[in-house]
Amino acid sequence: MKPRESTGLQAVMDSSRIGRFQVAIILVCACVAMFDGFDTQAIALAAPEIAASWKVAPPVFGGVFASGLFGALFGALIFGVAADRFGRKPSLLVAVALFSTVTLATPFVHSVPALMAVRFITGIGLGGALPGIISLTSEYSPGRSRATVVSLMFCGFPLGAVLGGVAAAQLMPTFGWQILFVIGSLAPLVLIPVIMVLVPESVRFLALAGHRAEVERLLGRMRVSLTWDGELDSLREARAPSIGRLFDNRLALGTSILTITFLLSLMLSYFLVNWLPLLTRQAGVGIQSAVLGVAALNLGAILGCLVIGRLVDRYGAALPIGVAYILGAVAIGLIGLNAHSAPLMLTLCFIAGGFSVGAQMCVVALCATFYKTSLRATGVGWLMGAGRIGAILGPILGGVLIARGMTATNLFLVAGGVSLLTAVGVFAMGWFVLRKIAAPSAAPSL
Repeated sequence: MKPRESTGLQAVMDSSRIGRFQVAIILVCACVAMFDGFDTQAIALAAPEIAASWKVAPPVFGGVFASGLFGALFGALIFGVAADRFGRKPSLLVAVALFSTVTLATPFVHSVPALMAVRFITGIGLGGALPGIISLTSEYSPGRSRATVVSLMFCGFPLGAVLGGVAAAQLMPTFGWQILFVIGSLAPLVLIPVIMVLVPESVRFLALAGHRAEVERLLGRMRVSLTWDGELDSLREARAPSIGRLFDNRLALGTSILTITFLLSLMLSYFLVNWLPLLTRQAGVGIQSAVLGVAALNLGAILGCLVIGRLVDRYGAALPIGVAYILGAVAIGLIGLNAHSAPLMLTLCFIAGGFSVGAQMCVVALCATFYKTSLRATGVGWLMGAGRIGAILGPILGGVLIARGMTATNLFLVAGGVSLLTAVGVFAMGWFVLRKIAAPSAAPSL
């Protein structure tokens, strides 16, 4: 006789195959991530040209970069809780509409304070979109390949940055820096009706809310409705989602370690993507090579994320991700020693992106699987928000250190040290948290 738990909603979703219905959802989420990555990267790619046009010193852009990331911090927290209370889909639609419309104002500003204000509001939408797409992808992915699928979807983020780098190298010489923000606004606006039509609400969120008919309809589209036992009552949560619940006894240690890990990881990533064009440009490479260095970093992240994600599904999260951060630290340190040579710089950027940035994207998948449905978007939003603190510190500290005369070589050595510290955080998560919940007898939670 088939065990009853095999027909519960959690078991049905975890054992399902990825069909065209799920592929469409994941691809749309990947497109949102791609436009998010394009828009986030656009300001760093445009910074050298804006600095020259407005005749401002490069260190000023530390505040510009930080303002967008500070907005993303609030966006991740606010929209994360909203996604757990009101649904992933409405939260995602509002976030995409916000960042796509406000981005269009960027080409029309003419001062650093105005640019900071626009980037702050844009950042709220950019950060707010992430809890929705990560939660939806996680909740429509089978358990056996969830880390790989979430990581694959999130490859859209560095892919958007790669496209931004290529677009900047090809279009900015002719159309100016403003073209990046026109593209970054109009393209996601077109995506909004696609989200409305193709992306449904999360099945698990609907189950928690007690919407049986909608759950049955969506399971039918996934071709697994006949295997569901129809139980909903046991899935409901008595308490509303809140950030405080992330620090309940069962989750406190894991949330704390992931918070520190995310802070360090995004501090590293955003230091690299924001300052790499300016630092390599000052080291003597041409503007096209300086911009393409960011593209190489993100292209490496895509490949690294896919490889590390597969290793995570097979061997667990801590070892593959931690080792990747260590190898990435070596490559990052070497960038500073070879920033004057365009071929070497591009190669090392690709390798550093594959290990350190690729590992950071797999930590995103780990976060999505650590929390259950009722807290998933809140947890992802909290960690993305905490990570944004690191992302804010990265550009600001970079600006401070540059203003004090630190050489590019030493800056990249410091960044490599941050990658090593992030590896320590991942290993701590594996040893103190994941090892204790990986027992085969542990029942999966919705």
